[in-house]
Amino acid sequence: MIGIFDSGVGGMTVARAVEQLCPGYPLVYFGDIARTPYGSKSPETIIRYSHRNTDFLLAQGCELIIIACNSAASTAAHSLRRHYRVPVLDVIGPATARAVQVSRNGRIGVIGTRATVKSGVYEESILAMAPGHRVYSQACPLLVPLVEEGWLNRRETKMILRKYLHPLRSRQIDTLVLGCTHYPLLRHLIGPRIGRRVSLIDSSIEVARSLQDYLEHHPGLRRRLQRPDAESRFFVSDSTEAVQNLARTIFGRPITLEKTDV
Repeated sequence: MIGIFDSGVGGMTVARAVEQLCPGYPLVYFGDIARTPYGSKSPETIIRYSHRNTDFLLAQGCELIIIACNSAASTAAHSLRRHYRVPVLDVIGPATARAVQVSRNGRIGVIGTRATVKSGVYEESILAMAPGHRVYSQACPLLVPLVEEGWLNRRETKMILRKYLHPLRSRQIDTLVLGCTHYPLLRHLIGPRIGRRVSLIDSSIEVARSLQDYLEHHPGLRRRLQRPDAESRFFVSDSTEAVQNLARTIFGRPITLEKTDV
């Protein structure tokens, strides 16, 4: 089983991308909706939550973990890799590599939670690959709660997005990393407001491609994880009607959310 965790439902965009690009691999998803968003929490708290989430997924039989939360990836990935023996993939490395590949003018924007932006992990990663590039980051703390409430087309969401994206527009970026797995659900609003010539990097798709590549290079693990007849399971620490509707929107089908106290 492949384990995926996020602070809420945004990581389901990763699960959906994995389903599409890596069919035949059953997933166990955990969304910590009761404690979302992680982006406003302290690093110590995010690390503690991430270890607890990983322990839960391993107890379900998972042999590979995907951190589908940018806040957790930027804060806790190193701790998880040091503590656990299973492979731990995250959304940051694949997204930054794609941004560097796509950018034409070397001016890359990043939007994310406060924790992700404060960590500087995207800037550090991009500049390590392309020292001459410039990276402009913008914290967007209100977007995760808006997505979790299902406010994907509300006037208020559009107004907040316009305010967040204005500083990046003035920097003349040509590439924007959606540095939170909730943000692809707002892609239809972000594109027109940042400019249609700006390439949007969806970290959920990039980490699914990274998983695809990892399994190609680890055939033993690939054979163990391939179970076409097994069903994926989706766990949450809390559930609301908005969350259930959002899960249905992401997958295009009803999703059974199993509530568990992790």
